[in-house]
Amino acid sequence: MRKTQLAALVATPLVLAAVPGFAAGLSSADHRFIDEAATGGMAEVQEGQLAQQKASSSEVKQFASQMVTDHTEANNELVQIAQSKGVTPPAHPTRAERKSENGMKRLSGAAFDRHYASEQVKDHQKTVALFQKEANSGTDPELKAFAQKYLPKLQQHLQMAQALNKG
Repeated sequence: MRKTQLAALVATPLVLAAVPGFAAGLSSADHRFIDEAATGGMAEVQEGQLAQQKASSSEVKQFASQMVTDHTEANNELVQIAQSKGVTPPAHPTRAERKSENGMKRLSGAAFDRHYASEQVKDHQKTVALFQKEANSGTDPELKAFAQKYLPKLQQHLQMAQALNKG
């Protein structure tokens, strides 16, 4: 009996070290933040690149260019933070995000512009809420600081998307 208990005590840290994020001391909420922020950021870049090609409005193209620049910067920083904690962020947007992008590929002209602007409002509302939650209640200091750093820029993106949506 004692050998079994000793073996369990020795094995437990090894098993837990294999759980993504656990070795770095990340909570499940912080790990979820990495996943959601990474997939959302990648989707923003891909949709922004698509909008730079397909948009008919110069305002939409300028907005898309800003999204590509800002989200690429944030994505790169998030990947560095995640990797420093032994976490590999997702390599692709979620299936739903890819489906949304594929739907936009079928549109053109003003219809594309309207759809892209509308989606950007929805996407940034979700992203602002995600970053606000991490900034307020994240347990990892680096991730919390990351969320606090980018939250004002994301709030600005939301305002820009709302203005674009009205135009």
